[in-house]
Order: sequence, then C-alpha cells, then structure tokens
Amino acid sequence: MGKSFFLIVAPHGKVAILDIDYHHGNGTQEFFEERKYVFTSSIHGDPDFEYPYFWGYADEKGRGQGRGTNLNLPLPRGTGAPAYLKAVDRFCRAAKQFQPEFLIVAAGFDTHKTDPIGGFSLQTPDYRKIATRLAALDVPTLICQEGGYNTDVLGDCAHSFLSGFNDSSST
Repeated sequence: MGKSFFLIVAPHGKVAILDIDYHHGNGTQEFFEERKYVFTSSIHGDPDFEYPYFWGYADEKGRGQGRGTNLNLPLPRGTGAPAYLKAVDRFCRAAKQFQPEFLIVAAGFDTHKTDPIGGFSLQTPDYRKIATRLAALDVPTLICQEGGYNTDVLGDCAHSFLSGFNDSSST
C-alpha cells in the first residue's frame, strides 16, 4: 500500500503512513523499515493472536537509517473506541514529531464491531473521530480503502471517516 504514491511524493518531503486496518501492515513496514524519510505506523490486532503472527509487535521500530521510524500499536481483541482513539492520539503525537509533508492512510473498516473478520468493537461514528484527529495534522492526505468485510456497514463507515476530514476543513 502506498508504494506508488510514495515514489511520486518522496522527492518532495517526508511521508507518514498510517494503517488502520485490523491486520498489521507488514508489507508497508517491511518496504520502508530502513528508510529515514518515511514514518510508518499500524494500529492492529495483537500479533500474539492475529495474522500475520510474526510481524506487528511494539518493539519493531525500524532498522538501520530507519531506526525509530516505525510505530506498531497492537491492541487486544475486543478493543473499543476509547483505547483505539488513544492509539490514534499516540500516532498523531509521533507524526507531529516526525513532521511529515504528506500523510497516507490505509483505511480499513474491518475494525467495526460487526465485521466478520476483525476482532475490534468500533462503531460507525468512531471513524469520524479517528479522521478528525488525523486531519488535525494538517498535511495533504491520501486515503486508500483497505479491509472491511461487512458490506452492510462498509459505506457508512467510509462516509463517517471522510466526514471527519470534511469537518476539519470547514473550521
């Protein structure tokens, strides 16, 4: 996720990538873990009980020149909005410190409480709260749709998320 976009914007500044899909963004982490100008973060199900099992632990911080540019935020099964939003806030603090010129969000809605694959308990309005926090970073943002397997709520989750960005642009 984000590799093509990255290749376009990389010459223009630092990039932060946040994966909010239920499953860890292991491909993104692996691709960028040795690059100092890309900050990657993933909020996901704890790899002690969720795929991919061997990636996504909190102690994985990046390697070589990229040391300190990866932030994994694994959360336990059943996580609801309060704990999830704390993880988003933690990402935002780290991203502000990194000072990216661009943000890429891998927006997965398999964190919804009714999703048949994910194991979190977020509700539709929670996605607006997540997006409002991310929009406050005030950097150009690319949003890519990822997971979300309950098609009955997928559109509502995406609308809620995008509304959070819209809210911040009108203030």
